[in-house]
Amino acid sequence: MIAFVIGIIATIVAFIVLGIDFGEYDLVWGLKKRQVFSLLGLIICLLGFIKTVPTGSTGIVTTFGRIENVSLDAGIHFMAPWKKVVNMDNRTQKQSIEMPCFSSDIQEVNVIYTVNYQINKANAQEIYRTIGKDYFDTIVMPKALEAVKSVFAKYTAEALVESRSSLSKEIEAILVDDLNKQNIQITATSIENIDFTDAFTNAVEAKQVAEQNKLKAQTEQAQATLEAQAQAERQVIKAQADADASILAAKADAEVAKISSDSALYQGEKEASILQRVGEQLAKYPDLVKYKYIEGWDGKMPQTILGNSDVIMDMR
Repeated sequence: MIAFVIGIIATIVAFIVLGIDFGEYDLVWGLKKRQVFSLLGLIICLLGFIKTVPTGSTGIVTTFGRIENVSLDAGIHFMAPWKKVVNMDNRTQKQSIEMPCFSSDIQEVNVIYTVNYQINKANAQEIYRTIGKDYFDTIVMPKALEAVKSVFAKYTAEALVESRSSLSKEIEAILVDDLNKQNIQITATSIENIDFTDAFTNAVEAKQVAEQNKLKAQTEQAQATLEAQAQAERQVIKAQADADASILAAKADAEVAKISSDSALYQGEKEASILQRVGEQLAKYPDLVKYKYIEGWDGKMPQTILGNSDVIMDMR
């Protein structure tokens, strides 16, 4: 609009000035060929018809402050010079917010919370109409502060340390629901840092050290118990092995004794059987002894004999 007005004024002024002849005593104005150059001012006028929307923005068209129901994509556009284009950034933007919070047990916590967001392109006019260009400070940041503080107030300070990932998801769910109503989309959120007071941090560290020492003592006690149980089991196994060995040795001795007994019995039965057969042969053949004696005699007479008077006589 400004370029168009300046162009019109520049064209009129140039046309008038170029038509003036400066005489010795007066000024004479008339149409001159040189007045054609004044038309160059129309080029400036044409610039008022050209509107540009940069990449990553959505153009909002206004006519004397009234928002039109049309939006422009990135590029060059031609429209009436009295129309104005307001560029709204539609890219994903990132902002980090630092804030103090309190846990449910009244522990002070300093939080750095990061939000990635972007406007809904289709409703850029509505955002500009109801909120304006400064929608982060007007809507996003207050909503983020409210969501973070309300969620942190549900947890104790110790639980905040252990539930960091679930905290981020819970806060993000609240922001997504609230900001969607304002045509602002949340693409990602994160809790960058949670900083407690020195007193609480020292208390947590002391508790962790105590728990670690307790766990170490329990581990050592469990190890000692396992070792004692293992030693007792080894002794039981050794005693059982010794008992089994004694039983096996006793069984082996008994088996040997039985075998020996069975062998002696068998030998006695064998000899008795032989004697029985010999007795049977002698009873059947009374002269068999004499026959065996004669069969075994070497033909020599005995050198001594024993008489009835028990006197040994030398027959040599």
